[in-house]
Amino acid sequence: MTESIELQKELSLLDKIEGLLFVAPGPVTISQISSSLEITNNEVEKVIEGLSARYGESGGLCIQNHKGRIQITTKPGLSPVIEKFLGLQATSRLSKAGIETLAIIAYKQPITRPRLDDVRGVNSDGVIKSLLSKGLIEELGRGEGPGRPIIYGTTTEFLQYFGMASLGDLPPLGIDTEIEAQEIQEKVFKD
Repeated sequence: MTESIELQKELSLLDKIEGLLFVAPGPVTISQISSSLEITNNEVEKVIEGLSARYGESGGLCIQNHKGRIQITTKPGLSPVIEKFLGLQATSRLSKAGIETLAIIAYKQPITRPRLDDVRGVNSDGVIKSLLSKGLIEELGRGEGPGRPIIYGTTTEFLQYFGMASLGDLPPLGIDTEIEAQEIQEKVFKD
């Protein structure tokens, strides 16, 4: 018993948080970690930043942060080695429509299917079902508009699939599509 208490005193806060993230069955919130260790959310955030920086410098792990949930994952470049080691078949590929739809959802989330259909110009029912079945998107709730359409957003699996630590890793859009659409509309209706 005293050995356990002494060992606990020797472990740094970083060691404790890293251990909790390692054994967690999935992504966890900052508040879950802070309440478990009886420390502030600020302390947890600072340690996670340090842990993320440490993993960024070397090793095969990284910290993934999605919608306020944190987890330890392997670095994206390791996927071929891990798939071979675990005997997994190659990951399924996305169709052009799937990639297009997923990109729109990633950049415009939260988004409803009618809004997605407006942006794409075609019905997206089949593609949405496919992305849901792959776990790349999820239902976030219902909109307030007519028919209360389902609102969609990306998942942690989306980040893993594309090897990103957070949505902040999405490349910036080259243009602001809303502004461009408005300028085109003004030109068309002016004439």
